[in-house]
Amino acid sequence: MQPVIDIQNISKTYLMGDQVVNALRGVSITIQKNEYVALMGPSGSGKSTLMNMLGCLDTPSAGVYMLNNQSVGAMIDAELAEIRNKEIGFVFQTFNLIPRLTALDNVALPLVYAGFSKSKRQAQAQKVLESVGLGDRLDHRPNELSGGQRQRVAVARALVNSPSIILADEPTGNLDSKTSIEIMGLFEEIHRQGNTVILVTHEPDIAQHAHRIIRLKDGLIESDRQNTEIVSALSTLGKI
Repeated sequence: MQPVIDIQNISKTYLMGDQVVNALRGVSITIQKNEYVALMGPSGSGKSTLMNMLGCLDTPSAGVYMLNNQSVGAMIDAELAEIRNKEIGFVFQTFNLIPRLTALDNVALPLVYAGFSKSKRQAQAQKVLESVGLGDRLDHRPNELSGGQRQRVAVARALVNSPSIILADEPTGNLDSKTSIEIMGLFEEIHRQGNTVILVTHEPDIAQHAHRIIRLKDGLIESDRQNTEIVSALSTLGKI
């Protein structure tokens, strides 16, 4: 089976003044369709740099990134933008919603760039908002929503283009414990629907929701293992 993500010997070097910073040092990872992966590591470990690479927001200094059997390194900016809009849904810690827009219009925004008509945009955005439990909040602006509701809007926006991959960067970082559990339940449902989910977190309890945990340290992969506890539980329930 062809992996959805295949990165080989990816390195990323930054120049900070006169100092060379090696953010990633020859990282190789293969991720299959419908995997649920957590990227963990302390600050400076390279996990955010790797997330930016996977999301086509940054390019490696060396190495090969194949996304759905296409070489990302060979793509021009317009192709990368199209990949980001169609193949990848992003969820951020700070929600990144536009304050003056309603929940419906925030979620519909990616469809503007995809060329959908207004009626189709709004119908699709409403459908996705209803799927995350916000069918009664369509006309609310971000400042009229709780933190958990704002993150649900952000998740709906990530899903609106039916991407194959969801990249979530510290998605519960600004939420309380109860709301965090609700949002992680939402990601589990997204995974059950067939999406590949990649989660960046420094919180062990959040990472435990993933089926595979990759730990980074100093720009290298420290460990890459199956989350045997959750995989065994799902296997017992007949869900995998």
